[in-house]
Parts: sequence; structure tokens; C-alpha cells
Amino acid sequence: MPVRVHVEPALLEWATERSGRSSDELSKRFPRLDLWASGDGQPTLKQLEGFARATNTPVGFLLLHEPPELPLPVPDFRTLSGSVAARVSPDLLDTIYFCEERQEWYRGYALVTEADPLEFVGSVTLGDDVVLVADAMRARLSFDLAMRREFSSWSEALRQLSERAEDAGVLVMISGIVGSNTRRVLDPDEFRGFALVDDRAPVVFVNGADTKAAQIFTLAHELAHIWLGQPAVSNPRLDRRRDDQSVE
Repeated sequence: MPVRVHVEPALLEWATERSGRSSDELSKRFPRLDLWASGDGQPTLKQLEGFARATNTPVGFLLLHEPPELPLPVPDFRTLSGSVAARVSPDLLDTIYFCEERQEWYRGYALVTEADPLEFVGSVTLGDDVVLVADAMRARLSFDLAMRREFSSWSEALRQLSERAEDAGVLVMISGIVGSNTRRVLDPDEFRGFALVDDRAPVVFVNGADTKAAQIFTLAHELAHIWLGQPAVSNPRLDRRRDDQSVE
């Protein structure tokens, strides 16, 4: 007899909603999902593991008594209208966790090699003159207007800006998938990038599933977060924001 596992219906609903997949879509793969969700049936351990993979949910979470709180580990500026918070998907969370692991390694390497703190991290404030800040960033990155006129494509401009940022000490990661999983494509409508601030290991992530022009804007935007010393998952729609999003 296969082992049946008791799962609280609220956990199944939470995992489904969090995954961004519809109940109808998941029901085609798991025909007894409605019975599990109503409490009239229980999945086998193998079925539960399959459901966990399909929703990108750790199996252990599905064995809890109630859905866990999984807040973003950095400030979230993705509220799109009013006070309605944007969805936090497993793809976004896992991407941040992955980048935090890279950042930890990067910081450890900087400490071992006795690298000096980066003077530009947190060097500006919201009250500083925007033009002067932009000038200072261009100078630190060696990325002036004359150079930008020489680029033959958006891809070349993105590559050059990324390289200049890394030469300055910022770890830049651009990817359109979660880690190395090609089945988990990131959604630019959920987020376009984020910044993880550290004076020795600042990290910028750019959603590579976005257009090249948008990626360049995102990279510049997240670099500004590094200069401000303000980590964030940035709003994908800067024409929509709350009054308290002065950092954005």
C-alpha cells in the first residue's frame, strides 16, 4: 500500500497561488487535486513530491499546519497601484537566495584578499543633486557619453556597462532563468532587477528575460541603488509607485 500523507488544504491552495499556475492546469497533472484540496482524499508521498516540483515548493512546507510567511529579504518597491502588493513568486525568491549565496562567497573572497571597502557604496543621498551624482557614477564607471555613441547595438552597450561595473567592484548577474533551470523563466512583469548592498561585495541582478534596452535601464537603476546604499527589488513600472517610494 502506498503511503498517504495528510496535507492541509490551505497549504495546497497557498502553493498553487504562489506558483502562478492555475488550479485547472495543475488538475490536469494531478487529477485528484480537488479531492486533496477538499480534504476528502490524501496524496501519496510520491504524488506530493510531484506537486511540490510542479509548484516549485519545498516538500517540507507542504507538511506544515499553515502556510509560512516568506517575506522578501530586501525592501520591495514593486507595489504597482494603491496599497496592493505585487506577487512574490518562488522564482523571484529563489533568484534572490541564489544571489545572496554568490554574494556571501564574493564577500569572503574580498576579505581573504584584504580588498578595501568600495568607497562609492552608500556615497550619495536622496538629497544630492541628480546631475552631480550621475556625473560621479559615469566617472567611476568610465562610461561617458562619447563612449556610448560608439556602441553598435543595445547588446554591446549592455556588455560594456556590465564590464565597467564589474571592474569597479560590483558583481553583475544577468539571467532570464532561475539558476540553471531553463524551465523556470523569469517574468519581467514581476521584477526587472534588484540590488544587494555590501561595501565589499555589492551585487546587481538584471532580469535577462527583458528587452536589451530595458536591461540597460535596469542595470543603471540598480547601480544607483548601490551608490545610495539602499538594497531593493525595484518596481518594474516606475510610472506607478506609492508616495513613500522616494528611493525609487
